[in-house]
Amino acid sequence: MEHRLLGRTGLSVSKMCLGAMMFGPWGNPDHDEATRTIHRALDAGINFIDTADVYSHGESEEIVGQAIKGRRDDIVLATKFHNPMGDDPNQRGNSRRWIMRAVEDSLRRLGTDYIDLYQVHRPSPDTDIEETLGALTDLVRQGKVRYLGSSTFPGSQIVEAQRAAHDRRLERFVCEQAPYSMLVRGIEADVLPTAARHGMGVITYSPLAGGWLSGRWRQDADLPTPSPARQRLADRFDMALQVNQRKLEAAEALAHLAEDNGMTLIDMAIAFALNHPSVASVLIGPRTLQHLETQLPAADVVLDPAVLDRIDAIVTPGTVINPADSSFANPALEPAARRR
Repeated sequence: MEHRLLGRTGLSVSKMCLGAMMFGPWGNPDHDEATRTIHRALDAGINFIDTADVYSHGESEEIVGQAIKGRRDDIVLATKFHNPMGDDPNQRGNSRRWIMRAVEDSLRRLGTDYIDLYQVHRPSPDTDIEETLGALTDLVRQGKVRYLGSSTFPGSQIVEAQRAAHDRRLERFVCEQAPYSMLVRGIEADVLPTAARHGMGVITYSPLAGGWLSGRWRQDADLPTPSPARQRLADRFDMALQVNQRKLEAAEALAHLAEDNGMTLIDMAIAFALNHPSVASVLIGPRTLQHLETQLPAADVVLDPAVLDRIDAIVTPGTVINPADSSFANPALEPAARRR
């Protein structure tokens, strides 16, 4: 498994990152299979694991923590905070109060005394970025966290965070985690070049577009039922929506392109994300060991320029067919912000 540098940190991570969102009730409640999947990924050369406190309400972190016992020092371990972890309005967000509690909870569940990469899962428009960076900087200085990252930050907020860190002499975000696939290409327009200008590594997630590029979403097939985690995201899968019909048409065209070039759609989809020069690692999120086995071969696939040109003809670079797939709703476009 090839390793790449994460931005300018000097830290080497495998070009595939094992995502743990599907471990636990959100995806696969079988802890033993999840453990086997994690061990298989490590044996295949993956040294990078990403989870989050909110995944199955902490159970994903617990599964990962148990699975990596005895191998912790060989792993770059990443987790995230921000999303609600209880009914209390202070059990969420990017405030100092919540960060200080959230990190202790994650450390306990993961069974470790440090987190390699601690990421802000989503931006918070009601919290000053200096508040967030100040708290995270304290965690780095305490040795509980090694590096800081952001997730689904738009380009303008990436710049704002970098500037705040520079001006206030705080630890900066060294990487951005963002959705990226052949169907969800919005970050090509701004996020990827912005991250590159600031020397940030980029970790992309959902290269299969939530399953749309798994080969199962075809126009002539019975469409699959989304997993419990994805059922929460009905607007991405509701076939009554015209944008999802267009997405299905694009997925069908991409499947034919993969077949014409002697590869699976999964291989082409993951290789597409790996191909971008600004991408340090592509996060794969298998639900089962079998899913992992179908995704690992993509690490050796190289797409030639003619295939990339055909992909661009099917989905225009820098565009997203269904805006809901961007994982970020710009608060400036909410009705309350637009109407006087």
